[in-house]
Amino acid sequence: MREAGRRRTFAVISHPDAGKSTLTEALALHARVIGQAGAVHGKGERRGTVSDWMAMERDRGISITSAALQFAYGDVVVNLLDTPGHADFSEDTYRVLTAVDCAVMLLDAAKGLEPQTLKLFEVCRQRQIPVITFINKWDRPGQDALALLDEIERRIQLTPAPLNWPVGVAGHFHGLVDRDTGGMIRFERAPGGAGIAVEEHLDTEEAARRYGADWTTAVEELELLTLSGAEHDEEAFHAARSTPVLFGAAVSNIGVRQLLDVLVEMAPAPAARPTVDGGSRALESDFSGFVFKIQANMDPSHRDQVAFVRVCSGKFTRGMIVSHGTTGRPFTTKYAQQIFGRDRDTLDEAYPGDVIGLVNATALGIGDTLHTGPKVRFPALPAFPPEHFAVVRAVDSSTFKRFRRGIEQLDAEGVVQVLRSELRGEQAPVLAAVGVMQFEVAVHRLAAEFGVRTTLDRLPFEFAVRTTPAGRDELQSESGVEVLRRTQDDALLALFPNPYRLRAVAARHPGVPLEPLTGDN
Repeated sequence: MREAGRRRTFAVISHPDAGKSTLTEALALHARVIGQAGAVHGKGERRGTVSDWMAMERDRGISITSAALQFAYGDVVVNLLDTPGHADFSEDTYRVLTAVDCAVMLLDAAKGLEPQTLKLFEVCRQRQIPVITFINKWDRPGQDALALLDEIERRIQLTPAPLNWPVGVAGHFHGLVDRDTGGMIRFERAPGGAGIAVEEHLDTEEAARRYGADWTTAVEELELLTLSGAEHDEEAFHAARSTPVLFGAAVSNIGVRQLLDVLVEMAPAPAARPTVDGGSRALESDFSGFVFKIQANMDPSHRDQVAFVRVCSGKFTRGMIVSHGTTGRPFTTKYAQQIFGRDRDTLDEAYPGDVIGLVNATALGIGDTLHTGPKVRFPALPAFPPEHFAVVRAVDSSTFKRFRRGIEQLDAEGVVQVLRSELRGEQAPVLAAVGVMQFEVAVHRLAAEFGVRTTLDRLPFEFAVRTTPAGRDELQSESGVEVLRRTQDDALLALFPNPYRLRAVAARHPGVPLEPLTGDN
């Protein structure tokens, strides 16, 4: 229980280009686990970020897959999960959100709440995940600070509680007022933004002397916020009714230390996790955890597969034998590792809130529960209904074995869903995706990791529903409809070009089950 109380496990969520990977890098820099902050586009001698380790991520400057970083900050162990912001990879992000106790919602000062941020926030709301808001890019022109707070309250019904306040408007930024002390922190950016910004602490008189009208405006705005009741309330925050708000500029490492301190002091520690039987697994119970991510070939020199496990209860010890929650079969955890981006170290023990990597755990799938002692199963992780479909084939038939192995790997990781049929055969599986960029990732990884060049032919389907073997036989008479088997769970999916076609077919075959796909099937 003491060790669990030292853990803080959170994800960074936002719309693409709001600065998630940059903020992740800056947090690691302030925790002193890296010596120099990398850049999303690591040009020249500047290295890339530790969380965006995949070549395709660095080429495009976006996060494609979630990354885990564990590090110590003072007496606290931080488990930080960087997530993709692009909607095409939202399924990966949603899975990560099942494994955290808190989220940092990152807003671009100029753009405020953007569509993907709103979608991800709704997941946090559904799961009652407390949210800390960091308004980023305050060193660039942007919206008024009070207007941004009003947008948060109006659009997502969270009461904003600023913990610091900017002196100067966005783009003409002097520093931050610390609401606890009333003083001002002025920042001196390190050359190129690769180092920690130097902080200078000013009392109210010195701040007023240097910054005159801008300081006066900041003080007046804070007085207005105090009168309106915009104060931090720990109970409301943990109940996901309010959000602490901080301002800064991650690319310049400004305001990042303050965010890290708030995470350590205010973010909730791990708590008992709900189970499928309606109960919960207490922290002090025997070991339990669940797989929320699988990733292969993180290190080209190893070419192995890692299952990411969130520890939910008890103490994990490397080498312990655990039970698989679904099959009951024993599983040995000899190769357990601590994850830091693509880097890994041997891990001997872990506690609730920690994320551990189990290497070459090919018997594990996303959503699987592991435990010792009394049997337990945690709720299944979401699988989104696909909206895009394409046939993939190997260009060179001599690479078919590698092609098949690559397709199986991408399926296991959830990069895409893989659908098959006897008519199409093993050589031409159908890839199903939430967004088209998933196809690009699949093709890239087949070439880069398995040495297989492929062709991709899009199919004219946009809608999938679940059916039965009898339904499959009856639907064979319908043109423009195809029924395929999903390899992950053997479910039969009927594909339609649009919902109108689905309604017409359903009217002609009222006895055929055509069940909508949800996050649970």
